[in-house]
Amino acid sequence: MNLHNKKFRAVANHEGLSSDETIFQYYQQGKVITGRYRGGKIAEGFIVGKQTSDQAIELLFQCLTTEGELLSGASQGTLTLNQAGKIEIHFDWQWFNGDQSGGKSHYVEVIDM
Repeated sequence: MNLHNKKFRAVANHEGLSSDETIFQYYQQGKVITGRYRGGKIAEGFIVGKQTSDQAIELLFQCLTTEGELLSGASQGTLTLNQAGKIEIHFDWQWFNGDQSGGKSHYVEVIDM
């Protein structure tokens, strides 16, 4: 699966900052993944990472929150295709700074935005 020019929204992210108001835009060339995200509690965020297999990705992320806090972290994601033909990403993630907590999150591809 390729993430180039795909947009995603959080379906579940109880421990994290992103919400259904946060839009993630990914770009991919070969195995290299980059992206941006914003919305909800995220003023601006950036992503860099790689695709490690057809259904697995590893990402580093950093953001500035609407409260002015700078945060960064890492995640490992599993890509699946749902019955509607949309890509879903299930992440295990952890912050590098702040409270250094982590969690699980679930994102679904947004079409027609």
